[in-house]
Amino acid sequence: MTWEVVIGLETHAQLRTQSKIFSGAAIAFGAEPNRQACGVDIALPGVLPVLNREAVVCAIKFGLAVGASIAPRSIFARKNYFYPDLPKGYQISQFEIPVASGGGLTIRVGEREKYVHLTRAHLEEDAGKSLHEDFHGKTGIDLNRAGTPLLEIVTEPDMCSSAEAVAYAKALHALVTWIGICDGNMQEGSFRCDANVSVRKPGNPLGTRREIKNLNSFRFLQQAIDYEIQWQINEIEEGRPIRQATVLFDPDTGATRAMRSKEDAHDYRYFPDPDLLPLEIKADWIDEIKADLPELPQAMQGRLQAQYGLSPYDAAMLTAARAVGDYFQQAVSAAGAENAKLVANWMQGELSARLNREERDIAASPLSALQLAGLVRRVADGTLSSKLAKEVFEALWNGEGQDADTLIEARGLKQVSDASAIEPIIDAVLAANPKSVEEFRAGKEKAFNALVGQVMKGSKGKANPQQVNDLLRKRLEG
Repeated sequence: MTWEVVIGLETHAQLRTQSKIFSGAAIAFGAEPNRQACGVDIALPGVLPVLNREAVVCAIKFGLAVGASIAPRSIFARKNYFYPDLPKGYQISQFEIPVASGGGLTIRVGEREKYVHLTRAHLEEDAGKSLHEDFHGKTGIDLNRAGTPLLEIVTEPDMCSSAEAVAYAKALHALVTWIGICDGNMQEGSFRCDANVSVRKPGNPLGTRREIKNLNSFRFLQQAIDYEIQWQINEIEEGRPIRQATVLFDPDTGATRAMRSKEDAHDYRYFPDPDLLPLEIKADWIDEIKADLPELPQAMQGRLQAQYGLSPYDAAMLTAARAVGDYFQQAVSAAGAENAKLVANWMQGELSARLNREERDIAASPLSALQLAGLVRRVADGTLSSKLAKEVFEALWNGEGQDADTLIEARGLKQVSDASAIEPIIDAVLAANPKSVEEFRAGKEKAFNALVGQVMKGSKGKANPQQVNDLLRKRLEG
């Protein structure tokens, strides 16, 4: 039986401010439990919240970046629920009028593009954290996160597979770090997703959704959604109804499990917070923030295609993160626009593989953009063969030289392109391999490749491979 999957994501991005959203308490990660929670964060009698201006700036930046409408007037509400890590008994959030509405993100899944619509992005405070380990069967409460500024970003139910959900989450992660409103550290809880998943038969109304909470890695997001999809299909096919619920994903078992029945908005008894004035955002403030935004990923993708003739795929890969885009721009500026494709190939090939193998971010690459540009120039002008270029790359990566030219000179790595130097090597190889010569003339192309390999070996890898091919074929066919 064919099933349709419907997925919407709610993402909490921790905003890069110096203090909490309604108090001056610090938000540094890793502090001792309950050392960064003040009276405002836990609503002691007589204290009053004051909105953090920088949190609003971050929200406006995001709204502009995704093409959302910025509300000239929005309000904060109290979301009432009772949980051990919420000492106030309510969370300050936005309900009826969020700071940003609409907009969306274009995602890429393989060679296919899709636009994911956003419903809203609203400001709110985080709750504390319940700790269940090392307490001898008891639960500890750490209120350091209470009051931490969050931007909750909600999509329409536009995604229909875990692959699309992960592509969206990665695109969103790249955007919020690109514009500098979130550090994106998923291990520290700065960027976490809730996935609303339902299934239905084609043409039927939307099915009952279950919300998978607090997924803090792209791998867990994919695993959790895939498991939940199959679980819901199995339940329906066996005649059991799906009940709306909040569920958790267990990475150890790869399964989701129900935590509680899912609440609806009316269960939270939202009402305007009486201690906070409405948030008013003037047009000139929006213009000021807009002028400060960097070039956005999608705009940069279009420019890279137009300016350097790169494919949509290359442009998307080179704008996966702002640091990657900056690295490319520096490298191509030094290597020359005519070598942009070669720079892109090296970044997505040798450099990317090495960074992944050593689990480094490109910002921590031992090979600078200028060093890569120098290497690319020598590949482009024929000084280095592919094999020798990899040797130079390795040496630069290990800090054995300042630049490609110095290494080439010091190690005698210059590619040999002089026919008068290559032809004697070819003559020697042909004389030493009469059987391969006969096989080639009998139509066996593999014999030619073997002879090429012998010539390259005879030149210690320094001969220009294309010239070797041309000279050798001319000699054999002559």
